[in-house]
Amino acid sequence: MYARDMARIATPVGSVTLWGDDTQIDAIEIGDEDRPHVPGASVAIRAAVEQLQAWFAGERTAFEVPLAPAATLRGQALHDAMCAIDYGETLSYGALAMAAGSSARAIGQVCARNPFPIIVPCHRVLNADGTLGAYSAGAGSRTKAWLLDFEARGRRTLL
Repeated sequence: MYARDMARIATPVGSVTLWGDDTQIDAIEIGDEDRPHVPGASVAIRAAVEQLQAWFAGERTAFEVPLAPAATLRGQALHDAMCAIDYGETLSYGALAMAAGSSARAIGQVCARNPFPIIVPCHRVLNADGTLGAYSAGAGSRTKAWLLDFEARGRRTLL
């Protein structure tokens, strides 16, 4: 049995709290308020904290941390499809559904229940008309807009 660990870091979108252990990240939560920093001690948590800090510093565009698997194989496939959306890019719910062999409604449900915001980039999934759509983390659509704008600025500097 592994000991459950937690870390919390300050970010431009509020406090990001991570839960997990030495082997994997179990959940990430974006809070829209600042809360006290907690460093975390486990291997997976520390790796995720370092990678998130590098991402927010504009030094990283992808993540390589072990995440707890989704409850179903279908859910895991949809998470994997979201992770395939490149940094600074977006897809509509419908386009992602077509790419993943699913439905736009299923994509919306997986995005709404995403336990790993930012790392599994549900913020990159938009409505068909390009509007933001819902976002269940942090301050909702305000957080989603910030993340997309941040990636767009970073993508321009990478080109």
